[in-house]
Amino acid sequence: MSGDKKKQIKLATKSEHVASFMPLLEALQAQNELNQVLKNRVEKACTLLDEGVKLYPNDFSKDTDVSFIWDNYDKTATEELDTLGKKFKMAGRVLTLRSFGKVAFFHLQDPTGRIQVYAARDDLGADLYKIFKKFDIGDIVGVEGELFRTKTDELTLKACAVTLITKSMRPLPEKYHGLKDVETRYRQRYVDLIVTPRAREIFQKRTKIVGALRNYLDNMGFMEVETPMMQSIPGGAAAKPFETYHNALDMKLYLRIAPELYLKRLLVGGFEKVYEINRNFRNEGIDTQHNPEFTMLEFYWAYANYVDLMDLTEDMISKVCHAVNGDTKVNYQDEVIDLTPGAWHRVTFHDSLEKIGDVSPEIYNDYDKCKDLVKKLGEKAVEGEKLGKLQAKLFDLLVEPKLIQPHFIYLYPTDISPLSRRNEENPELTDRFELFVCGRELANAFSELNDPVDQRCRFLEQVEEKEAGDDEAHHMDEDYVRALEYGMPPAAGQGIGIDRLVMLLTDSSSIREVILFPLLRSETTSGTGGA
Repeated sequence: MSGDKKKQIKLATKSEHVASFMPLLEALQAQNELNQVLKNRVEKACTLLDEGVKLYPNDFSKDTDVSFIWDNYDKTATEELDTLGKKFKMAGRVLTLRSFGKVAFFHLQDPTGRIQVYAARDDLGADLYKIFKKFDIGDIVGVEGELFRTKTDELTLKACAVTLITKSMRPLPEKYHGLKDVETRYRQRYVDLIVTPRAREIFQKRTKIVGALRNYLDNMGFMEVETPMMQSIPGGAAAKPFETYHNALDMKLYLRIAPELYLKRLLVGGFEKVYEINRNFRNEGIDTQHNPEFTMLEFYWAYANYVDLMDLTEDMISKVCHAVNGDTKVNYQDEVIDLTPGAWHRVTFHDSLEKIGDVSPEIYNDYDKCKDLVKKLGEKAVEGEKLGKLQAKLFDLLVEPKLIQPHFIYLYPTDISPLSRRNEENPELTDRFELFVCGRELANAFSELNDPVDQRCRFLEQVEEKEAGDDEAHHMDEDYVRALEYGMPPAAGQGIGIDRLVMLLTDSSSIREVILFPLLRSETTSGTGGA
């Protein structure tokens, strides 16, 4: 408190247990968060301790989830419930609490749902009911009782015992307002998950999406593997890496930007179908579509090409969508996106510039005219930049935002595809595609370059670009080239952004909505977003 004498903290209790709460109270005071509501919670906690009630016991065993009650008794008539004669033990957090003297109603929430609980002094006994009256919204409790229906026909658990399991020292956000500040929601995700049903639904569905992807690939004969997250040479994508350092080995390391080059080493080793659901790290900006730490699915398939991957991707994503949403059409930000196989569009990169971006070949094939148009549209054009990069900038500005329904854009310029196999008919192009849905990239795939001589030359070109100032250009990876020199079978590989796929299938407009703990600036103000 800037060296000033601390203001004395006064509580309306003489309990001997007050001293044990002073570190908490002093910390709240120092953060300018201490208020009467928090003091009341401490006073109640002291009273419970005085009466021999443990605040954090670990001896309650539940035997029923809330969802089980709804699945099995939602339609059960009152008369049948009255003769059921079965007690259930449930545990969860108190979300609402209404007291009417000798009786009280509260809602109990566990990971599977919420249910109303009826607690009466006549059922609990005077002593237990007196203790129960000291419980607060936010406390985690164990409840035992039978089911019945209230006069309003609400399925309710009639408690014969209520046990405190965890005392909540902070109040939850006010019922009708919840957490409105989005940064507070992301920073205090633990509170967001308690009070925001949609937040829980998003992450439960995310788990189902990842599981459905894994099941699909497993059933296709792919093998799940793990590759290094710390790498001596970052590769597999055009991105600026995060740097770290290993003291014992006295060497600089990079957090991986992609697992691609390691997964393709496994193709060299003899595995023909491999995949990894992986965390990647890219030292880039943060916006509604980008988080520096994100999740990708990458998979590689020997003796297949990029067209095979288009077919597989169309089938896989449609089946994942149906598995988690019950349909192959999904509503996203007021648009109905049709993921049904056969409804996907396939357009070449240059055709998309002409037919969707309305740029004539006379412009996008002429270096100076292409460069001038890029500048006119407000994008930088670096001196010496290759034509393919300029065309890619036009694509980003004029085509990508218009790709709402699923589009495979294929045959990308070799200039911007350093790891892709050249097209047999036109070596200036590569057998590569990107998948776009709702105006954003969802996947990147290509027939793999397995010619070690060509790969070395492409790496050297990337090194030149890096030396010229492009911090996203690839490093030279001699070991990867050496692996190719042993012989890698022809193959196709793909990366799918899990976070963006979850955004699509959960109708979430920001990537932060689908990442449990997105990267945020450090808190600079104490008490931000408190209850």
